[in-house]
Amino acid sequence: MDDLLKVGVITTTHGIRGEVKVFPTTDDARRFLDLKEIILDTGKEKLTLTIERVKFFKNMVILKFKEYDNINDVEKYRQKELFVTREQAVPLEENEYFIADLIGLAAVSDDGEDLGELADVLQTGANDIYVLRKSGTSDILVPAIKDCIKNVDLEAGKIEIHLLPGLREVNQK
Repeated sequence: MDDLLKVGVITTTHGIRGEVKVFPTTDDARRFLDLKEIILDTGKEKLTLTIERVKFFKNMVILKFKEYDNINDVEKYRQKELFVTREQAVPLEENEYFIADLIGLAAVSDDGEDLGELADVLQTGANDIYVLRKSGTSDILVPAIKDCIKNVDLEAGKIEIHLLPGLREVNQK
């Protein structure tokens, strides 16, 4: 399990005083209001930055970091990811999981068939879609609903899935 959880991606600068526009990758963008620090992955290093101000504009979050006061200082961080530690993460409800914890789980059908591994999670709005990948076969897309997801065992690194009739065939087209 990763110690850091992605909460957003810097898309561009905002104004000339060092603010950045962030596309949130978290369920609730308002969670930025509760953060005092955030971790910026520059690609070469991870910087811990202090959040000075949070604003919202359409589907974006506008952040001002205490460490930067000029557009020229933050321009180089376009398309860089922002993270929080697990301690800063929003507490999960029952049967909720961090995507980072799901990626790489061994996927097994409720009949015991090896379905490969959970390679990606697509967030559609209605419900997430789990992408199961197995070498030599087409990906299987499984809706993350109770009818399909029977058990998630993070400690064992396994997810048990019930493939609804026709689901495999839909993904083969």
